[in-house]
Amino acid sequence: MPIVTSIEDLRVLAKKRVPKMFYEYVDSGSWTESTYRANSTDFQRMKFRQRVAVNIERRTLRTRMAGQEVAMPVAIAPTGIAGMQYADGEILAARAAEKFGVPFTLSTMSVCSIEDVAENTSAPFWLQVYVMRDRNFLTRLMDRAKAARCSALVLTLDLQIHGTRHKEIKNGLSTPPKMTLPNILNLMTKPDWCLGMLGTKRRTFGNIVGHTSNVSDMSSMATWVSQQFDPTLSWEDVKWIRRQWDGKLILKGIMCPEDARLAVDCGADAIIVSNHGGRQLDGAPSTIYALPAIADAVGDRIEVHLDGGIGSGQDVIRALALGARGTYIGRSFLYGLGALGESGVTKCLEIIHRDLEVTMAFCGLTDVNHVDKSILVPGTY
Repeated sequence: MPIVTSIEDLRVLAKKRVPKMFYEYVDSGSWTESTYRANSTDFQRMKFRQRVAVNIERRTLRTRMAGQEVAMPVAIAPTGIAGMQYADGEILAARAAEKFGVPFTLSTMSVCSIEDVAENTSAPFWLQVYVMRDRNFLTRLMDRAKAARCSALVLTLDLQIHGTRHKEIKNGLSTPPKMTLPNILNLMTKPDWCLGMLGTKRRTFGNIVGHTSNVSDMSSMATWVSQQFDPTLSWEDVKWIRRQWDGKLILKGIMCPEDARLAVDCGADAIIVSNHGGRQLDGAPSTIYALPAIADAVGDRIEVHLDGGIGSGQDVIRALALGARGTYIGRSFLYGLGALGESGVTKCLEIIHRDLEVTMAFCGLTDVNHVDKSILVPGTY
C-alpha cells in the first residue's frame, strides 16, 4: 500500500480502482470545465502572512456549523451516487464523518437510502433535497428525514436544469453501469470494485426507487428524473419548504449577494456559496472569488458556508479568512472513498485537519474561530 499524505494521493488511487464512468463523474465539470478548474486554482493565488515567536502550543479547530458542534469547520458535501465509488459508499462515509466529529450530508440522489444511513449510524446527519415537480414526493422525503432524525435540510437551488457535462454523455453514465463492451472491458480492470458491488444489494437510487409510484426500475427511474427537476422553482417554494421543515435549513447554490439577501428573508439558517463544483454554469466565478461580497452583504444575519475546490486544510483556512463559517468537501472525500472505502474518507479528513491546524499555527493563531483576513497577504485576495 502506497503512503498517502495528500488528497492528490487519494485521487490517484481512486482513479486506479473506480470504473471510468464513475471516476469521471467526480473528476469533471461542465462545458470547458473552466469553473471546475478555477474553484481550485483561485485558492492558490491567496498567500499567507507567516508569523513567528507566537505561543502556539494549545490549538483548537473545534467550532459550530448550523448550530452543531464540529471537530473542524468542514462537512461532507452531498454528492450523487457515492455508492458507486465504493460499495455502500454513503454508509461508509457517514460512519467516517461520525467518528471524526463532522457533519455528513446525504444526497437525494444517493445509492444508500436515508433509512440505510440511519440504521448504520448513531449521530444525526443532514439531508440534501431538490425542489421537484412532485411535491408529494418531496413532502414524503422530508417526513422520512424527520423520522431518521436528520438535523438539517440542505436545499440545492442551482439544479433546475442540467449543465452540459460532456464526459457523462460520452461515458453513458448510468447506475448500475450498462453492460456495453467498453464498460465490460473497463470493469475487467477493476476487480476489487466489482467484488464489492457483487457483495451489496445497493446498486441504484435508494431514496427514489420504491418511494414513488412512477419508479420501479432503472428505466422508469431515468424518465422520472428527467421530468422532476423543476424549472419553475422560485423563492416562494423556498418559503414553503421553510414552513414544512422545523429543523435547520441550509440553502446551497448561492453565488451573488442579491440571492444571499433573499435567503435571509426566507428564514434560512445558513447558505452555501456553491457553483455545484463547476458542474452547472461553466464560466461562472469560483466560489472563493464570490465569497467576500456575499459575506459582506449578509454580515451576521446568516451563517455563510462554502464548497467547491477544497483540496486541503489550507483551502479551508483561506475560506474562513474571507468570511466563511464552515466549508464542505465533495470530490476530496469521494477520492478517499473510491480509493480505500471508509478508511479513505477518514484519511481525507485527517489530512485536511492536519493541514488546517499546522497552517493556522504558522499564521500565529491557536483558535480557528479567530481566523480573519489578517492571516492573508494584502493584494493576494
